Amino acid sequence: MADLQVKLVKSLIGSTKPQIATATALGLHRIGDVTVQPDNEATKGKIKKLSHLLEVSEVKGGAD
Repeated sequence: MADLQVKLVKSLIGSTKPQIATATALGLHRIGDVTVQPDNEATKGKIKKLSHLLEVSEVKGGAD
């Protein structure tokens, strides 16, 4: 299974508290932060909630 690379491309200023908490749960704090997350339903739900602030790409391989 591939992983997802998630990058915060827009500011969290003006976002709701739940959106900010979701970004923090993904490990994103400031513009330009990048994390690699597992490709599962929980991660996809978090990404959907912040889709207007993120860039998402698929990473092949991973730490298996």
